[in-house]
Amino acid sequence: MTYIKPKFRHPDLPKNAVGYSKSDYEGVISTLCAGCGHDSISGSIVQACYEMSIEPHRVAKLSGIGCSSKTPNYFLNNSHGFNSVHGRMPSVATGANMANRDLIYLGVSGDGDTASIGMGQFVHAIRRNLNMLYIVMNNGCYGLTKGQDSATADAGSVSKSGSVNPFEGIDLVGMALELGATFVARSFSGDKTQLVPLIKAALSHKGFALIDVLSPCVTFNNNAGSTKSYDYVRDHIEALAEIGYVPEKEEITISYDSGSSVDVELHDGSSVQLHKLADGWDPRDRQAAMRRLQQAKAEGEILTGLVYVDPESKDLHEIIKSDTRPLNSLNEEDLCPGSGVLALLNDEFR
Repeated sequence: MTYIKPKFRHPDLPKNAVGYSKSDYEGVISTLCAGCGHDSISGSIVQACYEMSIEPHRVAKLSGIGCSSKTPNYFLNNSHGFNSVHGRMPSVATGANMANRDLIYLGVSGDGDTASIGMGQFVHAIRRNLNMLYIVMNNGCYGLTKGQDSATADAGSVSKSGSVNPFEGIDLVGMALELGATFVARSFSGDKTQLVPLIKAALSHKGFALIDVLSPCVTFNNNAGSTKSYDYVRDHIEALAEIGYVPEKEEITISYDSGSSVDVELHDGSSVQLHKLADGWDPRDRQAAMRRLQQAKAEGEILTGLVYVDPESKDLHEIIKSDTRPLNSLNEEDLCPGSGVLALLNDEFR
């Protein structure tokens, strides 16, 4: 059996604005379990990048260890990629971003890779407002090691083996809001209509963008009693809004009745259109988002959609006023400006 897709494609496949067909954004054939939600997320990433006309060589995709971290092999085959050690993807993303701000950084992780061994890395990427999209493929279990509960498994959730989880689960969306993330969303792997525009908006956002995607594990966590099974998620989802993404070049022609919609303009001129389904909710109000999240948890609901966004976000480069040029373009004169400059620098700290 081969895992390499044939290179032949129909010559009349539709092309996007930069001349690529959708197949140019794909990767090799997935080796994940049939029906795995992670493959649906990969498909959404492919669709979003194709529709945004992103040139694949402008993307750097990064991951850690786990089923989720295998997925960069299944999308954007012509992009830069780095598969780091377990839980350390945010550090690699930070170093790469500091070296070259011109690339688009897409990090893919899992609930174990993020909420357990990688927690310390995750929180610092948020607080620094690193300019990247961080997708968590969240299934509440360790799929590579036979389905033990992960740190995001809900208290009372029943595993495939029949054991009940006695510990409170870590809510990555709530944690991201507390830590000051400037774009926070949650979605479901089976809801491509919602997930694709969320990915497009997150890629356009300047700063740290988290999308926590509930992605049921069909092998180890899709049983009755699991709060991250397909049936449970479908039965308990509550969407905050119907989501649309409008590129900068496209004229906004859609409107809703007064008080029922929000149009959030992002830094690059693109915008997110939200037809609100939840009363009294504004995605630009962090405190309101946190209250709504707590309310949903108390009522046993799974809140999805764009939870919070800061349209005025400043990323790490702006915060520390770093050089705008990639590090590999700096010459000796830039890196070693002489003893006079060093003396002036030392004087500032005296």
